[in-house]
Amino acid sequence: MAGGDSEPSASSNSNGTVEAATEELPGEEEEKGSGVRFPLARIKRIMKADPELGLASQDAVFLVAKATELFVESLALEAYHYTSQAKKKTVSRRDVDHCIDAIEAMAFLDGAMD
Repeated sequence: MAGGDSEPSASSNSNGTVEAATEELPGEEEEKGSGVRFPLARIKRIMKADPELGLASQDAVFLVAKATELFVESLALEAYHYTSQAKKKTVSRRDVDHCIDAIEAMAFLDGAMD
């Protein structure tokens, strides 16, 4: 890709057919503005509530907001996995609890929804 052009690359699968690879995932929207969905001012206010935190740079606030967004997205997708296994259309608290119990990385959330 010369000159900054963003062209999709092509790859071949086991059948010998060529498929185009895209840069974006299906359903992924182009983000506008700061690139996060949570209000940065509120994130900064929550961060400043910690007495051990002196100053919070805009970069730090952005990274915390982006990490929070990715975490919430991951939790929602995992909870939806349990919802779809039960052949339901609505994610319930029970689905989130199953997700927290089943995934070791989410163990720190155990009891957080009580």
